[in-house]
This record gives sequence, C-alpha cells and structure tokens, in this order.
Amino acid sequence: EVQLVESGGGSVQVAGSLRLSCAASGDTDRSACMAWFRQAPGKEREVVAVFSGDGISTYYTDSVKGRFAISRDDAKNTLYLQMNSLKPEDTAMYYCALKLRVCNLSNPNPIDYWGQGTQVTVSS
Repeated sequence: EVQLVESGGGSVQVAGSLRLSCAASGDTDRSACMAWFRQAPGKEREVVAVFSGDGISTYYTDSVKGRFAISRDDAKNTLYLQMNSLKPEDTAMYYCALKLRVCNLSNPNPIDYWGQGTQVTVSS
C-alpha cells in the first residue's frame, strides 16, 4: 500500500511561483514512475510532469516546458514540482500519482495510487 500527501498549493499572482510537494510512504520501492497531474474545472485530468523510477528521465507536457521542474528527494521520499512563471491557465487541482510496474512517461495511465490533491489558483 502507498500513501501520497500533497502540499504547497495556494493562490498566487501571474508570473509568480509555487513549489508543490508530495510525501510518499509505504511500499514505494516498486514504483516505475511518479507524476503530477492537474484537473481544471470542466476539463479532464491531464499529466503535467513525470519522473521515472530510476531517476534518469523526465517528461513535461508542452504547456509547462521551461516553466515547471519535477524533482525527487529520495532521502525524504518526496516528489516536488517547482512551478515558475505561472499563468491563469495553470489554475487547477494538482495531484501526485504513483505507478507500479511499467511506465510510459508521456502517458503513465492507468495510475495505481493518487494523492488527495492540492489547489493552485493563479490570478491576474
């Protein structure tokens, strides 16, 4: 069993920054990858960034490339998402996700474990 707990969301103005954290506990050694997803009101959940289990590869959706950075602290068993130059269209609920077994970085679905989500609101 795996537990994922996100934190770090909040309200920020355009061009501001936030860092999301996802504390993982439980049987995380079997993870093939961890990821951040987001879901805006009325829209489908979409993958934002993915970090491979071996720590070598990352994936970013086009809309966040150059602005967001995914990273992991193995000592703390924590996944991060540094978000810079935020835009109103980044407003969404952000979810941490973990996938076991094989992971396609550009499409890690189906996800095995989800966090509860943390809200990010960007205002102009």
